[in-house]
Amino acid sequence: MSEICTTNARQQAKKGALFVDVREPADLAALAFDAPEVINLPLSQLARRWQELPQERELVTVCFNGVKSQQAAEFLLAHGLKNVHPMRGGILLWMQKGFPVLGKRHTTLEK
Repeated sequence: MSEICTTNARQQAKKGALFVDVREPADLAALAFDAPEVINLPLSQLARRWQELPQERELVTVCFNGVKSQQAAEFLLAHGLKNVHPMRGGILLWMQKGFPVLGKRHTTLEK
């Protein structure tokens, strides 16, 4: 599995990749990725809902710091999806790079 850096993830999103944010809905309500297409599929629901994801598209799993997105990508790859990449560093690194978010920007690790 190849992890993707935030810069490449942003470029891929502009080219049609779908961000799969595996954080809980309350986390997204407070702070979300401002990317062309983001779907929320919490890690806690992934095992029963993963088949809702489009299997033909490039998927970039994202989370707060990169840990849950790695777990989600491993799960999806193990279940036969081919074009899945976890984004390194999560929304924390995304914000450090100055990329757009919806909600309050954080400058420190608050979770």
